[in-house]
Amino acid sequence: MADNTKLRSILVTGSGSGIGLAIARRLAAPGVGMTIHALTNREGCERTKREVEAAGAEAQIVLGDLADEAFAREIVDRTAEAFGGLDVLVANAGFPELRIWEELDREALENVHKVVTLGFWEMAEAAMPHLKKAKDGRVVTISTLNVHVHRHTYPIYPASAAAKAGLEALTKTLAMHLSPHGVCVNCVAPGIIEKDSDTIQFYDPKEYEPLLTHVPFGRLGTTDEVAAMVTFLAGPDASYITNQVIHVNGGIC
Repeated sequence: MADNTKLRSILVTGSGSGIGLAIARRLAAPGVGMTIHALTNREGCERTKREVEAAGAEAQIVLGDLADEAFAREIVDRTAEAFGGLDVLVANAGFPELRIWEELDREALENVHKVVTLGFWEMAEAAMPHLKKAKDGRVVTISTLNVHVHRHTYPIYPASAAAKAGLEALTKTLAMHLSPHGVCVNCVAPGIIEKDSDTIQFYDPKEYEPLLTHVPFGRLGTTDEVAAMVTFLAGPDASYITNQVIHVNGGIC
């Protein structure tokens, strides 16, 4: 690549589809260098890369498992090397563990924590020196409504909820740690979100209508609505917002 030292360097994990793809689309612009990531979905990442580059940004694809602590640090290092540092870390990658309490085992709990919680911690550790140097350093993590809503009439997925709750806690403590350096660290917690394929993220389509009775707006959210909030938090207008969990859920409480 050419001289990338003046690029705004952005890493978006889990950006081959869904919310991550929508975030990458919105953050792409001339003067941006972006790392696009997925576990194995190269085809999806190639699509994201084409869209990001069409918007004027530079982009690279890095595939790998964030449960691997070495890879979680490596993806930060590769971003910094390619684009002259790291200004924005968006921790979106994860997977839904939909087993209910009676079906869970230790392995399932450990697997989701390795990716969502420990993977973020490793990335944050590697990113910290770069974020401290950044002019407008930003970290945005993506949580889930399942951390906050627990009732008999709503799906309860304890492993995913526990991992994302850990992610929220790490987000808040990282916000305090980086606040002396002017780095804003926040979390976005989406509600019931429609995927690009017109199915429901994390939920079986058969659950669609009963779930929407919980949403005051009476409809699904879109990936772009989540991405809009992430983009705002990653930008200059959010310079006095940190240590927050912001819900994009149509008013569910």
